[in-house]
Amino acid sequence: QVQLAESGGGSVQAGGSLRLSCAASGYTSGTVFMAWFRQAPGKEREAIAAIHRSSGITYYDDSVKGRFIISQDNAKTALYLQMNSLGPDDTAVYYCAASRVFLPSWRNSDYYAYWGQGTQVTVSS
Repeated sequence: QVQLAESGGGSVQAGGSLRLSCAASGYTSGTVFMAWFRQAPGKEREAIAAIHRSSGITYYDDSVKGRFIISQDNAKTALYLQMNSLGPDDTAVYYCAASRVFLPSWRNSDYYAYWGQGTQVTVSS
């Protein structure tokens, strides 16, 4: 089992930055991919960034590419999302997720077995 807990959400004005953290505990050495998803009101949950744990290869959705950076700590017990140039469209609940299998598609939430409780990010214009 893997337990995930996000932190770092909050309210910020457009153009600002936030850094989200996800603390991982339990059998973290068994995780292969970790990712950040978000869900805006009235919309489906979407994958925005992922990282392959062992290689460090990162993946980004076009909506955040160049503005957000996903990273992990050396002990692989924490996941981060640095969010820059935030806009109102980034308002959502942000979730971290972990998978213990190699993913044919990092965007598919069905492949992630472990999820955090989410943290709210609100960007005002």
